[in-house]
This record gives sequence, structure tokens and C-alpha cells, in this order.
Amino acid sequence: MGDNTLRLRGYLKGHGDWVTAVATTLDNSKILLSASRDKTIIVWNLDQDLEDANLCGTPMRALRGHSHFVSDVVLSSDGQFALSSSWDHTLRLWELSTGKTTRRFVGHTGDVLSAAFSSDNRQIVSGSRDKTIKLWNTLGECKYTFADNVHTDWVSCV
Repeated sequence: MGDNTLRLRGYLKGHGDWVTAVATTLDNSKILLSASRDKTIIVWNLDQDLEDANLCGTPMRALRGHSHFVSDVVLSSDGQFALSSSWDHTLRLWELSTGKTTRRFVGHTGDVLSAAFSSDNRQIVSGSRDKTIKLWNTLGECKYTFADNVHTDWVSCV
């Protein structure tokens, strides 16, 4: 029978405040994204050949653009794009090859707490402290808002 013990293999060092979310894909376990209250997302290369044996990765780039805490980050199924949500009431779609924002999603009136891609990456869903869930296309257009007393409190996970 296999050993089911979890062991700390190392840590990642780079954010200046709490980490709020991490994301990776099944296809590329060498890449990890972390979101933070320092308003950034860091794209990490999880290499094992580092001088400091306690570190398990190096930052490849920091994604900057949000003006408040980044609350969530997810990766598209193909690993080409990241989607982030923030307390600045917006979402951002990032092209990972360039580190640039390709779309900004504006429409929530409260902190956006959670975001997700559809399985085909053609739609985006977000949940907010404004008690709504929004369905977006990848062009940044809100196609539907679930509101009108559907939720009586924050939507913290979608």
C-alpha cells in the first residue's frame, strides 16, 4: 500500500501580502499561478533544480493591473489564459504568453470574490459581494445577471 503522507517539498516566495488563491492545469504541472492581496498574480515555474533547497519554484512574471486585492485566479483549460477577480469590482482576462490584460469585465457593484471559465472557455461566470452572479462572454460583455433576491448574501464561490 502506498504512503499517503503529505510532505512539504518547499515554498514559493514572492508576494508582499496574503495569498488568496492558486491555480494550475492538469496538462502543465510545472506552471502555477498565485493571487494575492498585494494586487498581483504571479506566474510560477515549479522547477526543482534551485540553489535554495527550500524553494520549489521561481516567479516567471507578475501580472499587474488590479487596483485592489485579487480574490481569485483560474486558468483556461488550454492553459493559455488566466482569469482574475478583484475587490476593485472587476475581472481581468490575461494572456499568459505576454502577461497583458486582453479584456476587462466591468459591471459588478461590489467586490468580485470568485470567477470561473466554462469547460469550452467561451463563457465566464463571476460571483460578487453585490449578491449577484454574472455570465459573461470572453469579449467582456455581460450576457446575464442572476439577481433580484436570488441570493440574500455575498456570492463567494462559483
